Amino acid sequence: MNIFIVLATFFLMEGATWLIHKYVMHGFLWLLHKDHHDHSTEGHLEKNDYFFIIFAIPAITLMYIGSQQGFSYIFYIGLGITCYGLAYFFVHDIFIHQRISFLSNTKNPYLLAIRRAHKQHHKHLGREQGECFGFLWVPVKYFKMYFKKN
Repeated sequence: MNIFIVLATFFLMEGATWLIHKYVMHGFLWLLHKDHHDHSTEGHLEKNDYFFIIFAIPAITLMYIGSQQGFSYIFYIGLGITCYGLAYFFVHDIFIHQRISFLSNTKNPYLLAIRRAHKQHHKHLGREQGECFGFLWVPVKYFKMYFKKN
């Protein structure tokens, strides 16, 4: 049952991420997310990186509370959020934005579709007119581009 809670939370985080990205990061917290689009911050860290802390706090809190309750379901919800955060870090920061050069020449259709959708998201420098706010599940048209038979 606990693994189900972790997996369900992980997959539900995709919907939460879409909503938070569209309405919070491109909304009232645009001041933190803006430099991720316009690259106005010099160096390796961006104001956008504060979201790592913002999203880690609930996960850590849930895992702590759940562990104090004998590793109740609350702990496993926090663990699912943490797993999603790790996946986000590896796919978004390392793979897509190449903060560490890794899989830069991949031919994997799924990874190429995710990269393309993210590129489409970043073609808009402002907070409006955005598209592709998801992370692991992107519109089918991007998958079709790379899964076509030659």
